[in-house]
Amino acid sequence: MAKAMKAMKAMKAMKKKRVSKTATGIFRKVLVLRGTKEKTVGGLTAKDLVKNKHGRVVSKKMSARGKTNPWMIAVKKARAALKIKGFSAIKKGTPLYTKAKEFMN
Repeated sequence: MAKAMKAMKAMKAMKKKRVSKTATGIFRKVLVLRGTKEKTVGGLTAKDLVKNKHGRVVSKKMSARGKTNPWMIAVKKARAALKIKGFSAIKKGTPLYTKAKEFMN
């Protein structure tokens, strides 16, 4: 009986584990966007995150910055002009590369 009382006293002394509001690890951005955690280590909150076309959670700011890259804009125009759909390597000497270079200048 005394042993059981001692065990009960030990149970009472245990405190609740404090869970972090900051997301770390590989799925940090997903956790924040889902609402499980409040922010990432870098300080990004759910309002700063967005899903890209591949379904990956990325920063809104960095995503917008990538879309204004002059080379990528030129390549996009070149693909439209040459009616290229799907994968095509942008290698020096290829028609796509030449066209993109044209749009770049």
